[in-house]
Amino acid sequence: MPPEYIRVFAHSNALLVSHLHNVLVASGIPAELRNMTLGGGAGELPLGECEPEVWIAPHNRERAEALIRESLEGGSAGPDWVCSGCGETLEGAFDTCWNCGTHRPG
Repeated sequence: MPPEYIRVFAHSNALLVSHLHNVLVASGIPAELRNMTLGGGAGELPLGECEPEVWIAPHNRERAEALIRESLEGGSAGPDWVCSGCGETLEGAFDTCWNCGTHRPG
């Protein structure tokens, strides 16, 4: 039986919710998107029931909340780095070289 999921993020901006869902999934945390199409029901349904949401298994809560907080604060970018494949200087937010596709070491 799959674990019961808990809500870790909700917001009226579906793009932001989708982005944070992608951040969690890319970090190895299985996550579900819910209420992505209920925005049109706002007014007929309570606003809190219509917001897009991200749900995860409870044992991932602490790590997920930390990743969400980092993403919202913009603190996840590391220092700039130089690509070992082509020598291009890249901003710390990027894990892959735009020029040659080499992944950042480490």
